[in-house]
Amino acid sequence: MAANSDKLNIVMFAVDSLRADHMSCYGYPRRTTSVFADRLAAEGTLVEQAFSAYIPTTPGYSSMLTGRDVMATEMVSLSPKGPLPEDMPTLPEVLKKRGYQSLCVGFGDFYRGFDEYRNFESWGAWDERPLRKAENLNDVTLPWLDDASKADKPFFLFMRHMDPHSPYLPPPPYDTMFYTKDPCDPAKKTMKKVFAFKPFADFFASWMPPGITDADWAIAAYDGEVAYMDACHQVIMQRLEDLGVLDNTLIVYTSDHGETLYDHDIYFDHHGLYEQTLHIPLIFWRPGLIPQGKRVTGMTLEEDLMPTVLDMLGFGRQAKKMKFDGKSLMPVIDGEMDALRSEFYISECTWQRKRGWRTPQWKYFEALEPDFHGKPKYELYDLINDPEELNNLAEQRPEICTALRRSMKDWVNMRMEETGLPDPIRGYKIGLDRRIGSVKRAKDLQDR
Repeated sequence: MAANSDKLNIVMFAVDSLRADHMSCYGYPRRTTSVFADRLAAEGTLVEQAFSAYIPTTPGYSSMLTGRDVMATEMVSLSPKGPLPEDMPTLPEVLKKRGYQSLCVGFGDFYRGFDEYRNFESWGAWDERPLRKAENLNDVTLPWLDDASKADKPFFLFMRHMDPHSPYLPPPPYDTMFYTKDPCDPAKKTMKKVFAFKPFADFFASWMPPGITDADWAIAAYDGEVAYMDACHQVIMQRLEDLGVLDNTLIVYTSDHGETLYDHDIYFDHHGLYEQTLHIPLIFWRPGLIPQGKRVTGMTLEEDLMPTVLDMLGFGRQAKKMKFDGKSLMPVIDGEMDALRSEFYISECTWQRKRGWRTPQWKYFEALEPDFHGKPKYELYDLINDPEELNNLAEQRPEICTALRRSMKDWVNMRMEETGLPDPIRGYKIGLDRRIGSVKRAKDLQDR
C-alpha cells in the first residue's frame, strides 16, 4: 500500500495565477490562507523569494515539470509552437521509472508522462455564478486518491487549481467575505479606466457585475477565491490523513505566476514583468524531512523545483546525473548555502513581448515591439527603494540599463550556444490588435 511504501508520495498544489503577496502566510493582512497554506508554512518551509521568471502559464509549468529554463524548453508563450522536446524528461516520466503512479488534474496530456489526466469545470460568466472551481477539482481528484492510496506503489498527484484565475466568482460566503458594499456605487469611478482598456473590456463585462464602478469588488473577489480554494485544499489534506497516507507524503505548494489586479494599468490578468506577476509562493511540507517553521530568503526559480523534489524524495544522486538548468534547494533549506542565484533572466511573450534582467536591487526590461498598454520601451526599477515599481528610472540611470542589458544578452547568447537553439522569443510577433473576448474565448486560449 502507498501508506507503507518506502518511497514518499508527492502531492503538488500548482495553483494558476496566485500572487504570493495576497496570501496571509506571506504577510497579507486579509486572512486568505488561514485554513491550509498558513498551516503548511507553520509546519514546513516557506521560500520568501520564489519567482516565475517566464510569463505566463505554459512557460511556467514547463520549467516546473522539467527543471529546464525557457531557452531549453522553448516554451516562451502561452501558445507554444510545438510540444516539449521528446528528449527532455518530465517529472512524472522520471518518477514512473521509479515506480510511481500519477495523475495530472487541470491539463490535457501536453505535459507528458502522467498515467492519467482529468479536467474539471473552472470557467463561467456572471450569469453562471458561483463558480465552484476547487470543489469541482476535488470531485475528480478524491476518487483517484482513494484508489491510489490502496495500491502497492507510491503516487504523484499534480493539481492545477484555477480559482485565482479570472473570472473571480467564488461561492458564498467567500463572494462577500472581503466586500459587502455596492459594487455599482455611482460615486465610485475606479472601473472607468478598466473598461477603457478595449482588448479586455468584453471579457471583464462578461463576468463582472453589470454596471460595476468599484474595482475594489474585483480585488476582494480575487481574495475570496484564494480563501475559498484554501478551504478546499484542506479537504485534500484531510483525505490524505483519513486514508493513512499523510505521514508518508511530501506536499509542495506553488504557482505558475502571479496576478496583476489594479497594478501598473494592467487589470485582473497576468502579463507584465512586474513583481505582482513574477513573485509566487513556494512551500514544502513533510514533518521529519522539511524543517518546521523555516523561512528561506534566497532567490529560487521554477526550474529549481524538479531537482529539489527529486532530492527530497531521495533521488538526489540520480538527479545529479540528469540535465537540469535548475538546482536543488535542499542546501539552502538545510542552511549550507544562502541562495542558488543572485540574478536571473525574465521574459513574457503572450500579450506583450518583453525580456529583462532582475537582481536583488534592480529590475530592467525592454519591449521587443510596442505593446498595447503604451508602456515605455525601456523600464528600470530600484526594487529596494521603490518596491512597488512606480518610478521608472530608465532615462535617469542609463548606465544601469546598459549594465543589466549586457548581463541579459550575455546570458541569452550563452544559453543559445549551450542549447544549440535560437532565442525562442524572437520567433514571435504579437502586434497591437489582440483581444481576449468572452469567457469562452479566454477558456479556448488556456486549453492545453
